[in-house]
Amino acid sequence: MTSREMSSEHKDALRVGREQGRIVREYLEALEANKPKRGRKRTRETVERRLAEVVATIDSAGPLDRLHLAQERMDLTDELARMNDAVDLSQLEEAFVAVAAEYGARRALTPAAWREVGVEPAVLRRAGITKG
Repeated sequence: MTSREMSSEHKDALRVGREQGRIVREYLEALEANKPKRGRKRTRETVERRLAEVVATIDSAGPLDRLHLAQERMDLTDELARMNDAVDLSQLEEAFVAVAAEYGARRALTPAAWREVGVEPAVLRRAGITKG
């Protein structure tokens, strides 16, 4: 049985494909994580205010209410942490724009597929992904 070694060009192509896939995945994950939610947008101040209310009332609450308030306190703390970890979408978008056309062509992705997962038409145009 003989073993075949990959050429350096093949290895480079695989490396580029993995890197482009990583960039596309990170951008799409950031889009999903920052997708607008229904209803009124919560601000840091409203979350902090509610958290203070929960902390102030949790000790005097009955056992069942204390359970629910404990969970709400954890949820509000997590929400504040996510607000602190705000992703700089512009950097991810620039990296995406640089690789999306080549990645999409290699994978035979249509503009409609990109749109379905949340990529805005203006971003697709900047990446060189157009109809046709």
